[in-house]
Amino acid sequence: MHPADTETSGAPGELELVRRFVNSYDHETGSEEFTSPAALADWLVDEGFAERRAKLGPADVERAMELREALREALLTNNDEPLPATTVARLNGALSGVALGVRVNDDCTIDLEPAGAGLDPALARIAGIIREATLTGEWARLKVCPADDCLWAFYDRSRNHSRTWCRMEDCGNRAKVKAFRDRQSQ
Repeated sequence: MHPADTETSGAPGELELVRRFVNSYDHETGSEEFTSPAALADWLVDEGFAERRAKLGPADVERAMELREALREALLTNNDEPLPATTVARLNGALSGVALGVRVNDDCTIDLEPAGAGLDPALARIAGIIREATLTGEWARLKVCPADDCLWAFYDRSRNHSRTWCRMEDCGNRAKVKAFRDRQSQ
């Protein structure tokens, strides 16, 4: 477990699933959760993205990793980092072919539900959660730590949405020390 998860860095509701998806790779330790198609299928069940284990292949692992890393880039923009020119195309590519079905509820409200088979329903669920979070404004609070050796996703619960680091005690202090040393060497 990453040290930032000992804090209150979890996101509200289903947005926490997206945060955990992004954090399925820990840049600091090099720990990868999607080590094989079977590991990805198990992870999707364990994390609540799927009710039963799907039959997945190596291309599904690559696609999940591509979406995860493109989302990491997108979340850095919520921390005032520039959006790489390729991010939107990477997101569209990874989500290509996923579908959300429409379901009318008893009270005539409409829900969008993941559809398809294999990896598609899990990716569709991620897309649906992100869409909802953008509508509620919660998406802007889901950020990625800008430290190159960290890149951990966290939810900014600060009153003015100004939190930058996953943990001030670690990444924040390292950045401040580096900035101080850079100023001193000039």
